[in-house]
Amino acid sequence: MRRARKRIATFAFCVVLPATTASAQEADAVIAEASRAIGATNLTSITYSGNAAQGNFGQSRTITFGVTSTSIRNYTRTIDFATSRARITGDTIPPGARGAPPPPPGTLDQTIAADSPWVLQHQVWVTPWGFLRGAAANHATVRTQKIDGEPYRVVTWMTAQKAPSGLPYKVVGYINDSNLVERVETWIDHPVLGDEHREFFYSDYRDFGGVSAPLRMTQKQVGMETFVAAIATVRANPADLTALLTVPARPGSTPPVAPPAPSAATSEKLADGVYRITGGYVSMAVEFRDFIVVLEGGQSEARGLAVLAETKRLFPTKRIRYVVNTHPHFDHASGLAPFAADGITILADDNAKYFLGAALGTPRTLVGDALAKSKKKAKIEGVIEKQVLTDGVRTLELHHVAGLEHSDSMLIAYLPKEKILFCADFRLPSGQPDPSVETLRENVERLQLDVELVVMVHAPNPDRPITRADLFGSAKGTH
Repeated sequence: MRRARKRIATFAFCVVLPATTASAQEADAVIAEASRAIGATNLTSITYSGNAAQGNFGQSRTITFGVTSTSIRNYTRTIDFATSRARITGDTIPPGARGAPPPPPGTLDQTIAADSPWVLQHQVWVTPWGFLRGAAANHATVRTQKIDGEPYRVVTWMTAQKAPSGLPYKVVGYINDSNLVERVETWIDHPVLGDEHREFFYSDYRDFGGVSAPLRMTQKQVGMETFVAAIATVRANPADLTALLTVPARPGSTPPVAPPAPSAATSEKLADGVYRITGGYVSMAVEFRDFIVVLEGGQSEARGLAVLAETKRLFPTKRIRYVVNTHPHFDHASGLAPFAADGITILADDNAKYFLGAALGTPRTLVGDALAKSKKKAKIEGVIEKQVLTDGVRTLELHHVAGLEHSDSMLIAYLPKEKILFCADFRLPSGQPDPSVETLRENVERLQLDVELVVMVHAPNPDRPITRADLFGSAKGTH
């Protein structure tokens, strides 16, 4: 029997000692002094390169500990502070899964435009040089503070860019007694984490032709280290800035197009009181005598609201008691907030219970979503191995998937009378052995689930429910 384990999210809080606030004139002086110290006074653009690693935050097997990472060779970031644009490139080596062939290398090529959302745009302004430039232009304040006995000038400024709630974003930098920017922090609106705290640490500064740059850069998200870079080369105001910021045309490539608008939630009847809800990540609504259960909240607040609306249209006289989160990866947990705002209890694998409680319980001043407006506290219950929901006529079983590499917090749902299995993130066979599908098959056989129809959160093409044979083939031990 798998024991419930309390995996508490490592949200970071800075211990603040008594601080003194200085005048606006002193803030300007502090910013100017730090800008001179790192050679940022006449800096309008920069490019730097090295090697890096990016943690798969919100997508790893364990949601709070042991974050897997993607290695990035030839990591290069180019920033034009004058236009608020940036480009980040590199050669990626994704993490491999146990029992699976090594994944092929990939390419990182990310561009940041002047009108990009803060989740991207902040990467320009949390660098040491960007932070000081932003502070100089945005009426910064400064206070003195000691942290672990070391004195810092703490500079704070607010962005002109607004969050969905209408509030500006805050950027805070910590300047040490050598006038070096040692740490920068900001908060970003996040559908799961609310006001997501990001911290950036800079150390081992070196001079590169009159501009000082840290050789080591790291990032933490809600207290977890999710990025590290070792910088080897730096160029200030590069003459080839335009070329560095331009994505080269590749043979057969087409210009990027805006993603399509989310489809409306529609539904199809699978059995009496059982509906498959489509139009995005697939959900399922199951009717009981006195309540409704929704399987999977969707990948965004908009999708969660659409699933809620469609479920209420299908069952206008019954309350939704539960929404089941298949697993806590952010693309599967980002639609939970609307359900929490409606007072609906979230059923999650016990490995994810405490993370989701902490995440959905953080301040949501920037998000401005339904949960923030409701001022309600999310109600979450953990499923340890198995939970059965029944009204004496219909039964719905929730099972933990044991031994899964993709997530240690995965639930599947099973309707024994209808012989329907509901699951997420298991792909249809494509000619290559898929360890995750084999793990699912082993669990289905271990649990002796008599499956005929499979509903997948990631719908196949064409969009439809599939049979057991579609997913598992003619594997031995089928029922």
